[in-house]
Amino acid sequence: MRTSNHLLGFLNFLTFLLSMPILGGGIWLSSRANNIDCLKFLQWPLIVIGVSIMIVSLAGFAGACYRNTFLMYLYLWVMFVIIATIIGFVIFAYAVTDKGSGRPVMNRVYTEYYLQDYSGWLEERVTSPSYWSKISSCIRDSHVCNKMGRSVGGVPESPELFYLRKLSPIESGCCKPPTACGYVYMNETYWNQLGGELVGADPDCVRWNNDQEQLCYNCDSCKASVLASLKKSWRKVSVINIVILILLVILYVIACAAFRHNKRMDNDEAFGETRMEKAQPSRIHF
Repeated sequence: MRTSNHLLGFLNFLTFLLSMPILGGGIWLSSRANNIDCLKFLQWPLIVIGVSIMIVSLAGFAGACYRNTFLMYLYLWVMFVIIATIIGFVIFAYAVTDKGSGRPVMNRVYTEYYLQDYSGWLEERVTSPSYWSKISSCIRDSHVCNKMGRSVGGVPESPELFYLRKLSPIESGCCKPPTACGYVYMNETYWNQLGGELVGADPDCVRWNNDQEQLCYNCDSCKASVLASLKKSWRKVSVINIVILILLVILYVIACAAFRHNKRMDNDEAFGETRMEKAQPSRIHF
């Protein structure tokens, strides 16, 4: 009996530790939502799940230590719901980010992003005017484009060196015009037209503006780059969640087995005490 209770306590302690990566993933997504991805959605459910696992594991730990059946039942049922919720979020994250990726550009290390490569719920949410006005303002306020600047001896980096950069999706899609437009590189966020005329037919070619407050923030390439950045972030967190989910399921199955063993031992003890009481001869009083 004591061994099972100790095992349950230890399993709840491990569950408490496993809640930390989930909570950390939600906090990491929150920091990216404020500075890079600029879409606040998935991080809060993850933070709630992480905190819930912490609280439930503490309740289970207390139930194991004090042999409180109610707390153990509460732990097992709530953990079942939490595991099912994590499974749902992992499936959701992969489902809404299953399409789209960057396209390679000839003689460039960085890739570029096109909105037509993406579709579905996430694409509709990002491109809706109400959301995009907030997202584009967030990108502008993050100053990610201003941070791209590099110089060699006080002179802006040469085009050849710039083309060798591995730009982030936001830097590629929001801070420069698409390569197909034929703009000539002056510095990272200032490009001139070749011969005064545009070469490409991409609508983003006329949306580009050297005004540092505009750049390509209203371009479809910028919207596509946000989707690419979200896909990268959500996939990273999903991988962590899958590993944590597997460990949680293993711990949950062991906890269920230990709890059933405790219940069986309690029943056996109660049955044994009842048999002993019945077996005792009745006393005759004179």
